[in-house]
Amino acid sequence: MKLLAPAPGWTARADVIVVGSGVAGLTTALQVRSFGLSVLLVTKAKVDEGSTKWAQGGIAAALGPEDSPGQHERDTLIAGASLCDLHAVRVLVSEGPFAVRKLIARGAVFDREASGEISLTREGGHLRNRILHAGGDATGAEVSRALLAAVHNDPEIEVVEDALVLDALKDSSGRVCGVTLHVIGAGTRDGVGRALARATVLATGGLGQVFAQTTNPSVSTGDGVALALRAGADVADVEFIQFHPTVLWLGDASQGQQPLISEALRGEGAFLVDDDGKRFMVGQHPLAELAPRDVVAKAIMRHMNATGAHHVWLDVREIERFSERFPTVFASCTAHGIDPMTDLIPVAPASHYASGGVRVDLNGRTSVSGLYACGETACSGVHGANRLASNSLLEGLVFSARIAEDIAKNLPDFSDPIAINEPTILLDPGDRKALQLSMSAGAGVLRSARSLEKTENELLTLGNHNSEEPCVEAWETTNLYQLALAIVKSALVRQETRGSHWREDFPENETAWLKRIVQHLDARGVWSTTFEEVMGE
Repeated sequence: MKLLAPAPGWTARADVIVVGSGVAGLTTALQVRSFGLSVLLVTKAKVDEGSTKWAQGGIAAALGPEDSPGQHERDTLIAGASLCDLHAVRVLVSEGPFAVRKLIARGAVFDREASGEISLTREGGHLRNRILHAGGDATGAEVSRALLAAVHNDPEIEVVEDALVLDALKDSSGRVCGVTLHVIGAGTRDGVGRALARATVLATGGLGQVFAQTTNPSVSTGDGVALALRAGADVADVEFIQFHPTVLWLGDASQGQQPLISEALRGEGAFLVDDDGKRFMVGQHPLAELAPRDVVAKAIMRHMNATGAHHVWLDVREIERFSERFPTVFASCTAHGIDPMTDLIPVAPASHYASGGVRVDLNGRTSVSGLYACGETACSGVHGANRLASNSLLEGLVFSARIAEDIAKNLPDFSDPIAINEPTILLDPGDRKALQLSMSAGAGVLRSARSLEKTENELLTLGNHNSEEPCVEAWETTNLYQLALAIVKSALVRQETRGSHWREDFPENETAWLKRIVQHLDARGVWSTTFEEVMGE
């Protein structure tokens, strides 16, 4: 199966194509170059507009004198709710310190103590101080800056901006030998073309835009995961979506990225109220508003469902020196006409991070020859059913290095793509909002067989709204549609509550579900589900 698109009008070539310019994509490109291979780095918008730039959290690594990879491993496994791939976690935590030191050698500057040592802090789920930050809450921006500087200094990395990747190209053996992509803009590479390579790496980030509210950038439409699905690659763990409980609600018609309203505010005395001014978290958990993130998100959604409200309110009016202590949140509010000193802030849960994605091995190889994936696009198994805070940037650093090494060892000669007669798909871009609202309502924070089946039926109806006019909006909507189906199908299959997957009709976790759900889409567009044992000792 492939997207309906015009025939390619131009051709580019490099040893390795890397799709995506976040921490995973940029690090992969630099690591590939260390083996003397040429790189074509394709990015959907401008090269610095991915999710990495917006990461307010830090990077977790066992660098402290009282810490160890073993302790980092334990915390990761606990957060993953018994669904982590142990071997992948051990790779992450044991190779993480070296990967961070290499990032520092490439120019990343992290916060330091007065003594000159790197400052290590703690976040939820970590029992040791092992989080590196840069500029307080600007870690992602600093990581992106350092990696981009290194990329720009390398003439053998060609960057193609404003390029939406469409589908994989395959040679006569079925190996991926490049991609088709659409470049927005004038010049010799305007419109649809093809990029040929000896290896292709997908690092396109998350899929948050499949929901009506998300903290992800507007470019996060899961293009890499959808491409891999259509190419016949397996995807796994896609039912596990982290939701942030308090994100600025901008209206049902809002699109793109919604601003985070930091949990730190509730730590400083902010509290949640409904339309009547009632603190509905009191009595639901001993810590009320300071309960764990998933508890707060579920409570908000239950209250919204019970009252018919589209959001709840956060009251920060009693926090002293708010604008000085929380300048990012203050700026987000005032930019949307809200004065936090006098107004309540409208908030609602929003999708934040996808723990699943394209299933890969410890070297980032997908189930399709020649195709690799890393970062949030991939499912390496390190996150299990729920990501431990600040492990995401580390995953991008560690596994991108392993991918580059594997490519260098196993790189084939160039091969030519062949024409494949297979069905095409293209949805009406006007259905995007309906898709997102349906996913948030039935496959969001709270799920049940009834809500998921309703969403699945609504999606299948939208799937009949075909378009014959290829454009960026139609391609993105189609990607979101296929990802939404994968999420709903997996969420229906997993009849338990585990990690970030919550079933109202199956509120307990079950040992029978200590397995990974794998989805596959064949060339005819037929879905199949299989299971994979979790890799323990």
